[in-house]
Amino acid sequence: MTITVPKSRTRFRKAKERAFFYVVCGFSLLTAVPLLLIIWEVVRKGYRQISLSFFTENAPSTLDAMLAKTAGESIPGGIANGILGTLSMTLIAALIAIPSGILAGVYLSEKRKTAFAGIVRFLTELLQGTPSIVIGIIAYAWIVVPLGSYSMLAGSVALAGIMLPLIVRSTEETLNMLPSPLKEAGLALGAPYRSVVMRILVPSAFGGMFTGILLAVSRAMGETAPLMLTALGCATLNFDPLHPTSAVPLLIWEFYNDPNLVDLIWGCSLLLLILTLLLNIIAKRIAAKWKI
Repeated sequence: MTITVPKSRTRFRKAKERAFFYVVCGFSLLTAVPLLLIIWEVVRKGYRQISLSFFTENAPSTLDAMLAKTAGESIPGGIANGILGTLSMTLIAALIAIPSGILAGVYLSEKRKTAFAGIVRFLTELLQGTPSIVIGIIAYAWIVVPLGSYSMLAGSVALAGIMLPLIVRSTEETLNMLPSPLKEAGLALGAPYRSVVMRILVPSAFGGMFTGILLAVSRAMGETAPLMLTALGCATLNFDPLHPTSAVPLLIWEFYNDPNLVDLIWGCSLLLLILTLLLNIIAKRIAAKWKI
C-alpha cells in the first residue's frame, strides 16, 4: 500500500526546515559578531606597537611615556619583563600542575567508585569553580606570608591552582573514553598493572590529555587577579623565583591605571590574544589527530 503525502505538507515541512536553519545561522552570527569586533579592535590598535623593542625592552616609565607623547613620538620601551614573567610563572605552574593533575586524573579514572575518589572529584570541581581571586588569596596566605615577600613562586602556585582542576578533569574524562578491552588485553598478556596504565592507557589518551593541558595553560596565562596578590610586579627583568616579577596581564592593569601608558594596553592584549589563539589551534589539531 502506497501512502501519498500531500504536496502542501511537504512544502510546509521544507519551509520549517529552512526557517530553522536560517534562525540557527542568525543566532550563530549574532554570537560571533561581538567576538569578531573585539578581535578587530585589538588588532587595529595593537599591531602598530609590535616591534623588536616591544619584545626586548622593559616597560617604560610614566615620564618617558609623557615626554614621548608630548613630542608626538611613539611610546618607547616594550614588555620584556612581562613576557619573561609570564613564561617563567607558566612554566613553573605547569611543572607543578601537570604531573599532579595527570596522576590525580588516572586515580579518579581507575578508582572511580571509591569514596576517596568521590571526595577528590568533588574538591576538584569545587576548585574549578572557585574564583581566581580566591585562589590568589590562598596562595598569598600559603606562600607570600611565610616567605615574607611577593614572588614569582607565589604567582606560579596560584596559576597551578587554576590549571590543576582542568588537567585532572580532562585526564579523567579522556581515560574514561578508552575501550575497556584495551586494559583487559594488557593485563591478560601478563603486564603489571602499573605498566598497563603508564604504557598503554596514558599514551592512548595522550591527545585528550594534552589538549586539556594546553587549554589550562592558555587560561592561566591570561589571569591577572591572583598575580596581583602574589607576584605583585617588577619594573625590570627578574630571574629569581623568590622575588616579585611582572607578567603581561599585570602590565595591562598597570598601563590601564596610567593615562600616559594606556596606549600600550592594545599591544599587550594583541600578544595575549595571539598566544591564546595559537594554543587553542594546537590543542584542536592534536585532538583531531589523536581522537579516540
